[in-house]
Amino acid sequence: MQATGRYDGRLMSGEMSMRARALFRSPLAALLLVLAVLSSGCASTGKQHSALERAQYAWSGAVRWNDFQTAWQLVDPEYRAAHPASELDFARYEQVQVTSYRDNGAQAGPETATREVQIGVVNRHTMAERTVRYTERWRWDATAGTWWITDGLPDFWAGE
Repeated sequence: MQATGRYDGRLMSGEMSMRARALFRSPLAALLLVLAVLSSGCASTGKQHSALERAQYAWSGAVRWNDFQTAWQLVDPEYRAAHPASELDFARYEQVQVTSYRDNGAQAGPETATREVQIGVVNRHTMAERTVRYTERWRWDATAGTWWITDGLPDFWAGE
């Protein structure tokens, strides 16, 4: 800055512009600044949550419509490799008809999620209906950018 007595618009050390001072005095502006900084860290969490909702919607739709081949594709690849499904396994699912699928509550973290569901099932041969409680366990796969069911297909025959 020259000693001409004219202000050239630059700040001198320790000096703050009136706009900057007004920004820091306003609680609303300070809150918006904090939210902007914090929301940048939540972007990936929001994307993961949306991906979980999409995966759970696809899973529940496949199970509701007895499309267990499609549901099997949403099972964790590590689980599928350790427990391969045979044609006989899928033939067992053809013996039942899912009549209802009700979400009874869910919990989600950044890497894992659980959802309690109640599934109504009718045996196609005996026409006997029953209700099965099932806990979906999900894990986030950052490499694939998707959520996987970690426990395989629902076991409608447990306890029989």
